[in-house]
Amino acid sequence: MAAYFLTGATGFVGGVPARQLREAGHEVTAVVRSPTRATELEHLGARLAEGDVTNKESLRAPMEGVDGVFHVAGWYRIGVRTVEEIRTAHAVNVEGTRNVLEVMRELGIPKGVYTSTLAVFSDTRGRLADETWRHDGPHLSVYDETKWRAHYEVAEPMMRGGLPLVIVQPGLVYGPGDTSSLRRTLHQYLRGRLPMVPKGTAYSWGHVEDTVRGHVLAMEKGRAGESYVICGPSHTLVEAFAQAEVVTGVPAPRIQAPAGVLRALSAAMGAVERVATLPLPETFSAEGLRVVARVTYLGNSAKARRELGFSARPLDDGLRETLLQEMRLLGMRRMAPA
Repeated sequence: MAAYFLTGATGFVGGVPARQLREAGHEVTAVVRSPTRATELEHLGARLAEGDVTNKESLRAPMEGVDGVFHVAGWYRIGVRTVEEIRTAHAVNVEGTRNVLEVMRELGIPKGVYTSTLAVFSDTRGRLADETWRHDGPHLSVYDETKWRAHYEVAEPMMRGGLPLVIVQPGLVYGPGDTSSLRRTLHQYLRGRLPMVPKGTAYSWGHVEDTVRGHVLAMEKGRAGESYVICGPSHTLVEAFAQAEVVTGVPAPRIQAPAGVLRALSAAMGAVERVATLPLPETFSAEGLRVVARVTYLGNSAKARRELGFSARPLDDGLRETLLQEMRLLGMRRMAPA
């Protein structure tokens, strides 16, 4: 049995390692901003420590004496419009990562796993990027840029300096319990309010359980100083909604928006946002439109399969579970095929 320190445990992805590690018999200390809002972690048997990745000293005592660190916490939002949001993204994704890794180094923690993302590669233009891929800008979103800085300006230099850290890079993470814009898009679809999907936009899809299992494997088997892409199969959004129609009986959107139209709309919204703040969904913001205009965030997990024994389920299996769960929550029944 080992003792692990975990950040981001109240989030969609971060809550799963707490459960997987506890089920395996390990001790888990989760740093949370508000322990009173983390009762599910308590029920798992995790120890809660009040703290925040943006406050370096709040991490020191709960990290003392653990066998490993999982740094999963991150700021994620698409559709950034304000300077304050940009500052928050930098504080959490960049400086928060620096804080966690510096305390890990100062305390001599034997190993750590940091959650990066395929988004640091930006648009791969249809190619499956592996760990040797490098993109130095420009970036499509504030999230992409701040995660890039955390990966290449914080984590990698510290690894080269001897920090026993492993980086994992998930793709688009989905599954029951999701709280991201993907879930909101699925709800729009299920309610018949999604008029179109972007043509050619594609992701490497990773079910949350598989993604987190990749984290645990990285802790157990990953080589310190290495990065591992841990994504699932690659599919366009058009393909994903075609599969969703088979599962739910809800017709997939028939209109496929060309990239040129989306880019033009993004430019127009950017001009509007410079002079006014509109209460629009994030997917209709300048940034939200830009990141779906025939963009591909695609990865190759061959290294993780070879060295870690990582595997990922097919999209149709994971999507079925996810959509049926969302339909139950919405009080919907599966529709008969047209």
